[in-house]
Amino acid sequence: MNYQEALSYINDKDKYGSRLGLHSITRLMELLGNPQNDLKYIHVAGTNGKGSTSSYLANCLKSAGYKVGLYTSPYLERFNERIQINGVNIPDEDLAVITSKVRDKADIMVKEGMHHPTTFEIVTAIAFVFFQQENIDYVVLEVGLGGRFDSTNVIETSLASVITTLDYDHINELGNTLSEIAFQKAGIIKENGIVVSYPQEEEAWNVLMDVARKNNAEIYLEPTKNINIKSQNEFGSKFDFIYKDIVLEGIETSMIGHYQIYNACLAIYTILLLREKNLVNITNKQIYEGVKATKWKGRLEVLRRNPTFLIDGAHNLQGITNLSEALKLFKYDKLILGVSILKDKDHKTMVELLGPLADKAVSTEVKMPRKLDSEILAEELKEYVPEVYVAKEIEDAVLKTIELANDNDLIVFAGSLYMIGEVRSIVNLL
Repeated sequence: MNYQEALSYINDKDKYGSRLGLHSITRLMELLGNPQNDLKYIHVAGTNGKGSTSSYLANCLKSAGYKVGLYTSPYLERFNERIQINGVNIPDEDLAVITSKVRDKADIMVKEGMHHPTTFEIVTAIAFVFFQQENIDYVVLEVGLGGRFDSTNVIETSLASVITTLDYDHINELGNTLSEIAFQKAGIIKENGIVVSYPQEEEAWNVLMDVARKNNAEIYLEPTKNINIKSQNEFGSKFDFIYKDIVLEGIETSMIGHYQIYNACLAIYTILLLREKNLVNITNKQIYEGVKATKWKGRLEVLRRNPTFLIDGAHNLQGITNLSEALKLFKYDKLILGVSILKDKDHKTMVELLGPLADKAVSTEVKMPRKLDSEILAEELKEYVPEVYVAKEIEDAVLKTIELANDNDLIVFAGSLYMIGEVRSIVNLL
């Protein structure tokens, strides 16, 4: 099996579908020799901020000299981004060889009368095999969907279960109340484990507390009162963080937006707790270095200037709200919005939040069945935006926004993670 054959096998979603539950991944890992049991994890779940928080954690540990695996989803431009060691993507050759091994075990499962593993189960298994093969010190493991029945939850123990912000998303799979969603996310909490949570709505926090108590796990709430924001602009932020007698002054991050400060502090708090329990060896200086080095593609990422071209993976109400707030940090004459949204999202409310900020908008669409037709989206945008254009092809939408913009304007593409990866590739080639 070569690299392209491996990708074809992995991405055959029509054949393998999507399925929540641990029965299949458990059997697959057994056949592979349970490589996941040889690794140390920081497990990260939540609605928004998982990727950024995971990246902060991985970079801090990397700065301390550790060999760190990072598993995230989805990818923006290239599949290999999902599985990294110290910021380097899994090599094509390793992906091909390991995928072949996983395929052989999946075939055994089918012969046993089981369902074929799903795409996400296959990718998760590949990551575990690769990380064990490379003798990783720590794995920062991002949940794909939910937590309780997510394939990553096949792990038996973790150093910490980190819960980022919880909000309404994937309600068909996770539930339509915050308590139901929190219950699914809380599924990653391990017996006698450590839980570190972003501040939550009371309804969600009560669920996390209850699950932690039942698992005899220690639960910690990020102390936001100990965060002092010193400066914010379109190039990043500077802030202080205090934990007990530890005062970290003037921490810098190039990640844009106040919520990225809180994501950084969630990661810092987790690292400090693990250090306190002698589970990691890291200096304050290395924490500073790790946070400063952290970047996360597609999250309030500036691709170019004059005009400023910004992409953001905001794809639900909380994400759009955070984006709207972050745009206040930018200086510009006019805002030109490029937008695509999936039809199973609350697209009308998302447009209601983002539309009034734009002077001009270009509606586009991703090439997948869940897309919201760009013509329908354009009609919704017209209620709030003076000038609205339709460009079904994403490349045409990118070119149209550039055509509409002057040097002092701000171009923003948002609404779908599936869109911004393509936008990023297009802009970087211009």
